[in-house]
Amino acid sequence: MLPGATPGTPAEPEIATEAEAGLDTRSLSRSLFQRFATLTPEHPDHPYVRDTLIELNLPLVRYAAARFRSRNEPMEDIVQVGTIGLIKAIDRFDNERGVEFPTFAMPTIIGEIKRFFRDTSWSVRVPRRLQELRLSLTRAGDELAQKLDRSPTVAELAACLGVSEEDVVEGLAVGNAYTASSLDTTPTDEDGDGPLAERLGYEDTAMEGVEYRESLKPLLARLPARERRIIMLRFFGNMTQSQIGEEIGISQMHVSRLLTRTLAQLREGLISEG
Repeated sequence: MLPGATPGTPAEPEIATEAEAGLDTRSLSRSLFQRFATLTPEHPDHPYVRDTLIELNLPLVRYAAARFRSRNEPMEDIVQVGTIGLIKAIDRFDNERGVEFPTFAMPTIIGEIKRFFRDTSWSVRVPRRLQELRLSLTRAGDELAQKLDRSPTVAELAACLGVSEEDVVEGLAVGNAYTASSLDTTPTDEDGDGPLAERLGYEDTAMEGVEYRESLKPLLARLPARERRIIMLRFFGNMTQSQIGEEIGISQMHVSRLLTRTLAQLREGLISEG
């Protein structure tokens, strides 16, 4: 008795006899499809024949899933998704068209697996256009690498696919969104500095001056135009006092006195507002 058979159904003895007679899987599958085409979903033999067809053709799913073994998804999940494509192909197959079932089913199985990766396996959601562009870039990159015996350039990829170089760069960058690293990941080398979370970010010393700069804005706005210009040239233009004197047309000594007086005013303004 084949797995999934229901004792007492009319189809069971016939199918079991064929299996015991040593018919190959393809011939048995072909005969089952002929019988399946005559059954309505309400017929008691329908679930058994359908389940048997699924079991007989599971090698097609495993063959298709092997093409995606380099992906990070578990092979069991890929096979499960491919089985959904197999079931769809079984339900749609027309035995009268003269096409072998594996030829008909393989595009459906592979399409279901690709749809799974495209729609659910990205760590960061990206537009479908870029997902498809990335797949095209992968295929084009493999073909060009074999032809050129080296990795293709962005310009060569763009010419091969008929897209702009900006699109190629964007499509290549999309690959970074496919998988995400855990913040708790530790470096593989012995000289690592701890988990990724501890190595991200840095202390921005410029942040300390934000409050002072914001407080100085209204004080600078109240300065005379010449003194304000001197402050800007000295601290934002990084000019020396001599250079400022030449720029404004006064002596370096005069610039020094104006700077000293103006900085004292600003300091007093900051203290009084604080």
